[in-house]
Amino acid sequence: MARGDQLIRQWRIIQGLNVSRYGKTVTQIAGWLKCHPRSVYRDLEALETAGFPLYADVKEGKKYWHLMSSAREGTPLPLTLPELMALYFSCNLLKAMGSPFLGEALSGLLEKIRATLPADAHDYLDQYTRLFQFSALPKKSARQFGRRLDLIQQGLTQQQSLNICYYAPSRKKESRRRVDPYGIRFFNNTYYLIGHCHLRKDLRIFALDRIRKMELSNRAFEPLDSETLDNLMTNSFGIFRGDTVNVGIIFSNEVADYIKEVKWHHSQKITPQEDGSVILELTVAGLDEIKYWVLKWGKDAKVLYPDELRSLVLDEARQILEQSA
Repeated sequence: MARGDQLIRQWRIIQGLNVSRYGKTVTQIAGWLKCHPRSVYRDLEALETAGFPLYADVKEGKKYWHLMSSAREGTPLPLTLPELMALYFSCNLLKAMGSPFLGEALSGLLEKIRATLPADAHDYLDQYTRLFQFSALPKKSARQFGRRLDLIQQGLTQQQSLNICYYAPSRKKESRRRVDPYGIRFFNNTYYLIGHCHLRKDLRIFALDRIRKMELSNRAFEPLDSETLDNLMTNSFGIFRGDTVNVGIIFSNEVADYIKEVKWHHSQKITPQEDGSVILELTVAGLDEIKYWVLKWGKDAKVLYPDELRSLVLDEARQILEQSA
C-alpha cells in the first residue's frame, strides 16, 4: 500500500472525527472511506502512536471513536519567543509569496496568539520582526487562485478528479479535461497543479492562472504517493518535465563565484578552470527552462553541450536581435 494513501486516509479520519458529535464506529469509518475495517484499526493505532488525542467509548455494545474536545476547541500553546518570531516571519514570507489561503490561515493563528499576550509583548514582537522584511514579489493577483486551491485540496483529500477548462497559450485554445490531482507546486511566483490528465493519458502540469473553470467531479481516483511524485519531478530544472539530457555550460570568471555559491540542481557538478571560469554540468528533464536560464546570463554563459541546447539558445538570441533591429 502506498504511504500517500495511508496519510490521506488518516487525514480524512481526523477530519471526520473532528466534525462528529457522537463519534464513529470502525465499521462506519470503513464505510465512508471504502476500505477494510482492518485498515481503519491500523490507522487509528498509528494516529494514537503519533500523539493524536483519540479515545473510544462503548454505547449499546458498540465502540465509538472520538477526537477529544480540547483538540477541537483549541488550547493555548506554550510557545517560546523564538517560536513566536518564527511564526511572524513565516506569515510575512507567505504574504510576500502571495499565498491566498495559507497566509490568511497563519494570520488568523497569529491573531489568536496575540490575544493571549500583554501589550508590551505585542510591541516587542512588532519591533523585532520589522528587522526582518521580505520584499513582495511581482505577482499575479493571488486571490484569484483561492477557490481553485480549495477545490484542488478537496480533490486531493477526497480522492476526487477535477473537471477543468484549460487555456493553452501556444495553441490559443481552450480544452476541457478531467484531471486526477496529485499535488500543487509553487514555482516562479505562480501555482501549478500536477496530475494525471485523462485527455492526454499522462502526467501533466497546469498553471492555475490558465485554468478558466474548475469543479469537482463525481469520479474517484487512486492517489499517487508523494515519493513517486517526487521521483517524477526530480530532474526538472524548474517545474516542467521532458526527456532527460546532460548539459554542460561554461561561465565566465565574472560570474563564476556566484555560480559556485548556489545549488542550482541536485545533479550539478562544478569544475573550476585555470582562467577563473567554471563549467557547470547538469542532468535535467527537458531543455526549454534551462534555455531561458542560459539566456539570462548573456555573454557570461556559453553552452558546451548538447548541440540541441546550443541551437535553441542561438535561435532565441537571433530572434531577440531581429526584434531589436
